[in-house]
Amino acid sequence: MFSIIIPTWNNLDMVKLCVQSIRKNSAYPHEIVLHINDGNDGTRAWATAEGLIFTASPQNIGICRAVNLAFDKTTKDLVMYMNDDMYVLPDWDTALVEEINLLGDQEFMLSATMIEPKSESKNVIVADYGRDVATFEEVQLLEDYNHYSFSNWSGASWPPLIVRRTAWLEIGGFSLEFSPGMYSDPDFSMKMWRLGCRVFMGVGRSRIYHFQSRSTERVVKNNGRLQFMQKWGISSNNFYKHYIRMGQPFKAVLAEPDESVVNRARWAVRFKLFFKPK
Repeated sequence: MFSIIIPTWNNLDMVKLCVQSIRKNSAYPHEIVLHINDGNDGTRAWATAEGLIFTASPQNIGICRAVNLAFDKTTKDLVMYMNDDMYVLPDWDTALVEEINLLGDQEFMLSATMIEPKSESKNVIVADYGRDVATFEEVQLLEDYNHYSFSNWSGASWPPLIVRRTAWLEIGGFSLEFSPGMYSDPDFSMKMWRLGCRVFMGVGRSRIYHFQSRSTERVVKNNGRLQFMQKWGISSNNFYKHYIRMGQPFKAVLAEPDESVVNRARWAVRFKLFFKPK
């Protein structure tokens, strides 16, 4: 059903668990495509032995380039980008497919609902079942995950995210100017908005555990916040708040944002950019 792109960077135990969960807990036989950054920890040998499709680079090339390279190997009409530190739970894919079927021909950007050890987001179920493979409470999680009540929410913008292949091609995937990847998620979402997408839905019944094992702590970060403002003339926070209504319950196809509010936000950005340190 889906082509699932998973970039990974010397995180063998975690990506093994991620792939295992997709094979074990999915209702459909999804196509898994990795991008292996470096891979000197044995990831390449493991992926080859498992018969996985993958692209590779001798060093870490960042999320944007990695995901775009892997996309070239995908074949399905629905394309998902997932992190390697995620564990999918039963019915995760059937819940997404049901919502996609209800949307018909509408353009969409959907996400599963994450269960995380800690989070301040309203769109996340906070529950700690371990921070790594060694401390993962898999049996308990599989007993508990469906007991948490959570409705569909607005503002899907981060992985695991899924769009149509045609939309990915039309917007050009992830923007390389945001390499290695800071703020590439809101940029991707803004490109989807400009394409005409007005459904940014997090599906409450689709559950994925996220270990929050952050590879970003190992890279020199781009100033994505500033890049986003320079590119789109609005801050990512205001895009999330006024365009895709992040944190609000999902009700229907999104309306256009209040023009007066957006104009004030754009003037605030112009002021910040004009007075930013040289």
